Amino acid sequence: MEFELLEQLSALSHPQRMSVYRLLMRRCPDELSAGEITQALSLKPSTASVYLSALTKAGLIRQRRDATRLLYSINLEGVRHLVSDLLFDCCRGRADICPPQFTDLIKSVTPMPDTKFNVLFVCTGNSARSIMAETILRSLAGDQFNAYSAGTTHRSELNPFAVEMLNSKKHDTSQLRSKNVSEFQGEDAPKMDFVFTVCDRAANEECPAWPGQPVSGHWGMPDPVKATGTDAEKRLAFQQTYGALRNRMVAFTSLPFASLDRSSLQKSVDAIGQEPSLQD
Repeated sequence: MEFELLEQLSALSHPQRMSVYRLLMRRCPDELSAGEITQALSLKPSTASVYLSALTKAGLIRQRRDATRLLYSINLEGVRHLVSDLLFDCCRGRADICPPQFTDLIKSVTPMPDTKFNVLFVCTGNSARSIMAETILRSLAGDQFNAYSAGTTHRSELNPFAVEMLNSKKHDTSQLRSKNVSEFQGEDAPKMDFVFTVCDRAANEECPAWPGQPVSGHWGMPDPVKATGTDAEKRLAFQQTYGALRNRMVAFTSLPFASLDRSSLQKSVDAIGQEPSLQD
């Protein structure tokens, strides 16, 4: 056990290996190809291969071959062993060294009476996917959720096809605007209960930890803004994205929040994100 712990700590002691680990943790439970990891972290392929091998050997990530590709994902069981060994073996389970928020992880996430869950959808530009997600959730369950959206880079205008799609579905778009995540990270910002990334690029980026440790999930899907062809073909891409987002919102709002502890809720959120992103 001690050797395994030392190997895991050694694997995480290198800044770039830690970056690989953190990337896969942010994208959990997704599987990423070596090429995507290399591109996201601006690594040389040979360097990334060495880091991935070390993390796999330490049991912190998993490797799976898919035809000619190698896919990598976080090994949650290995991470649990690391935390458990540090807390219970090395530190004898002393409660006085555990961050107070750790005890909150086993509690339900039922909001206080007369309050609503705050949910933030994050994308790169906040011009299409995250805007649609915010609007759909507000329309479906505005009595239970406060829906927000933001981008990791600022865009001054909403995508016209996204606005057109929302208007065609009878949504109110009059108050929608593109925002940066910084608006939701200040002391006066609403404290989020859930934060979902809806594009891979935003999920790959390093962001400060959210206050209050909200439940997070990655619900990535293709960017309809990148659709090419005729206007009709572009509208079809936005229609598919809208349908996929709505299906996920229906699944999310149907969860029995009052009876789920945080671990069960996280699994449910991850499962929703693993559903096919585009619907026929």
